[in-house]
Amino acid sequence: MKTLLILRHAKSSWKQPALDDHDRPLSPRGARDAPRMGALLRRRGLTPDLIVSSTAVRARTTAEWAADRSGCGGGVRLDRRLYLARPETIAAVAGDLGGGATRLLVVGHNPGLEELVARLTGAAEILPTAALAQVRLPIDAWSGLSTSTRGALVGLWRPRELTGDD
Repeated sequence: MKTLLILRHAKSSWKQPALDDHDRPLSPRGARDAPRMGALLRRRGLTPDLIVSSTAVRARTTAEWAADRSGCGGGVRLDRRLYLARPETIAAVAGDLGGGATRLLVVGHNPGLEELVARLTGAAEILPTAALAQVRLPIDAWSGLSTSTRGALVGLWRPRELTGDD
């Protein structure tokens, strides 16, 4: 049994319209929400063994905050394939890089992340920026993950819905 944690990057800034999409940083709200989601991982006992992130600045920064606040000792691995990736690509990256991790956190972008959650769980959920989904998967190795794997959505947290207990 594996746990896939799916985190959409936190809110990005549009203050520099000439900046390439890949290079957009987090907005002040994003800089607030990314660490909150990392702290939530720690409080919920969901500290990932490994974090894999898109190379986009907003995703990489979100992943770094999540790693720091969750206490993830496995660090953050960056993979360009996750930038604006489709569900099949996200699953392939998890299979390639997941290794021996029991809990793997993937940080990336919509619509691919929402589509992945829907395909793995059958649940059509909206993932606003910095939303976190917890999916339990009936696989023994990440190499067994595909978009046809049927898992269970066991947790979903959106920053605007968090209370003091989250």
